[in-house]
Amino acid sequence: MVANMKAGKMDGFCVGEPWNGRAVSDGIGYTAVTTQNMWRDHPEKACAFTEEFATKNPKTVKAILKALHLVSQHIDKMENRAQIAATISKPSYLNCPPEIILDQLQGKYDYGNGIKEQNPNYMIFAARNCNAPLKSYGHWWLSQFRRWGMVKGPQDYTGIVNQVIRPDLYLGAISELGVKPTLADMAPIKLADGVFDPKDPEKYAKSFPIHSLVG
Repeated sequence: MVANMKAGKMDGFCVGEPWNGRAVSDGIGYTAVTTQNMWRDHPEKACAFTEEFATKNPKTVKAILKALHLVSQHIDKMENRAQIAATISKPSYLNCPPEIILDQLQGKYDYGNGIKEQNPNYMIFAARNCNAPLKSYGHWWLSQFRRWGMVKGPQDYTGIVNQVIRPDLYLGAISELGVKPTLADMAPIKLADGVFDPKDPEKYAKSFPIHSLVG
């Protein structure tokens, strides 16, 4: 994306760190807004298994979820982030200068338009139970599939989400590490475009004048 911006083939992009920081560093772009300012602690990456794999390999699934939790705790410690930045900066990973990655990991944001800040909503990896698979996220994702015509007609939101989002597997794994979080789920979520009520995703999907609703 940064290369295409340099070549004039792209006017802008929505992307995860550190590529917006790289565009600013290279003097070819600026950051309009961070997603944390649109939806604090929003869902992003997902660790997913097929139902068949999870059923046949429960010990493997549990081991992966434990490892994910432990490494997330490690990265969340600010004193470990310089080493993390140095590791993932290598050509075999991001191939990006470590100082650019570290700035983003530390919440040191240069928007490239004259604004610089120490953003308190820097990236987290385990804090605030951010790895928990919340069903409210599933309802929001499905509402977006509905709004933009990726699915046809009203959906069985609850049935689909209950099948896909499995907090029982997550909690079963990390409880063996002595972690027992209290998950606040299915509460209304404040977003940049209003409030999403996961208990009525169909209403939310149909509430926008701009959409591609089908059926």
